[in-house]
Amino acid sequence: MRRADRLFQTVQLIRGRRLSTAQWLAGRLQVSTRTVYRDVADLQGQGVPIEGEAGVGYRMRAGFDLPPLMFTAGEAQALVAAIRLAQPRLDGPLAAQAEAALSKMLAVLPPATRAAAESLAVYAPPVGPDADTRARLETLRLATEARRKLQLRYLDLKGQASTRTVRPLGSFFWGQVWTLAAWCETRQDFRSFRVDRIAAITVLDERFRDEPGRSLADLLRLQGDPAAC
Repeated sequence: MRRADRLFQTVQLIRGRRLSTAQWLAGRLQVSTRTVYRDVADLQGQGVPIEGEAGVGYRMRAGFDLPPLMFTAGEAQALVAAIRLAQPRLDGPLAAQAEAALSKMLAVLPPATRAAAESLAVYAPPVGPDADTRARLETLRLATEARRKLQLRYLDLKGQASTRTVRPLGSFFWGQVWTLAAWCETRQDFRSFRVDRIAAITVLDERFRDEPGRSLADLLRLQGDPAAC
């Protein structure tokens, strides 16, 4: 990778996350952490508003933007594949937004690149969650975005019901089922709930904020997810 391309990619990676460590950037760019430190220092010297420091992490100051990007044929194909695979498994409104985003992207591509993307022979069967599960997924997604606590009526494997008050942190797809990752205030610990076993959801007025040991980043770190670093 040319250095100019690497610097551009460094900016894209930093602007896409709340905080990026040099180690994480080095892994994505396949360079040493020393190279990351040098590249970031050069970008800062050129006026790119990157905040942070070595050993802590970097983030982009609010308001920074770059000119519109043009996708390569391979990048466009990757986006088409991702949306085709995801759409059947998303809740209805989010699937519709994915379709709209794909249409906008294809509309601005050069003819040859668009033809290559649309002709990609990668498809997903039109199977996914049932209507009830899709509705729950939408409710869970909106509550997670709004940081609203939920009261769940949940059925375990034996069909026994329990009522939990939780902080929804994220929804995860495991190939066959969706689960909700949450901080359970009943158990005072992280818990996962199969979305198809949630019998009822009540969105509470009470909001929550990230607290040490109870956030999604904390959960991902416990699971050894490098994205949380």
